[in-house]
Amino acid sequence: MELTRRDALAALAASGALGGGAALTWERLGRADDGEGGSVAFDERAVETLVAVAAVLYPSAATGVPEFVETYVVGRIRDRAAYAAGVRDALSTLDVAAESWYGGPYATLDGDERDRLLRELGVATAEPNPDGTDAERLRYYLVNELLYAFYASPAGGELVGIENPQGHPGGLESYRRGPKP
Repeated sequence: MELTRRDALAALAASGALGGGAALTWERLGRADDGEGGSVAFDERAVETLVAVAAVLYPSAATGVPEFVETYVVGRIRDRAAYAAGVRDALSTLDVAAESWYGGPYATLDGDERDRLLRELGVATAEPNPDGTDAERLRYYLVNELLYAFYASPAGGELVGIENPQGHPGGLESYRRGPKP
C-alpha cells in the first residue's frame, strides 16, 4: 500500500502540527526555516537515515516511504528549531554507532543490520525521553515519531488494520460497518 504526501499531512493534522487550518507548503527540506531566518533543514544524508529507520519500522508492504517521511518531517520541524536540533542529534548518534559497530553510516547498512543496531542500542525497550540516554533520545525523536506518523496516516492505519486512526475523520459510516476483510 502506498503512503502518500496526503497521508503525511493527515498524520501532521492528527498531531496538531497543522492546527488552525494552516496549510503545509510543499517546501523541500533544504528550505525549511526556523522562523528567525535560520535553517532547520536536514541534509540528504539525514533524510536518507530517517527513511532507512522508517524502512525498518514500517511493514514491507508500505511503499512511497521517502516522500511520506520527508513530508512528515518538514511539517514537524517547521518553526521548531530545538526539535529539529534534537532530531539531528539523534541521527548523528545513530550514524556514529553504525560507523563504530558496522563500519558505515546507518543508511548504508542492510535491513537486518539496521534492525539489529536499533535493538543493540536498546531502542526497542527504551522509554522515550528527549533529554535521556542515547537509546531514549533515539526512541523519542526517531522511532516514536516515525511510528506515530505511520499509524496516524490513513494508508498506514489501513495497512495494519486500523481503518480510522485517531485524528482522522471517518464519519458515522465507519462506525456502522465492520473492518474491511
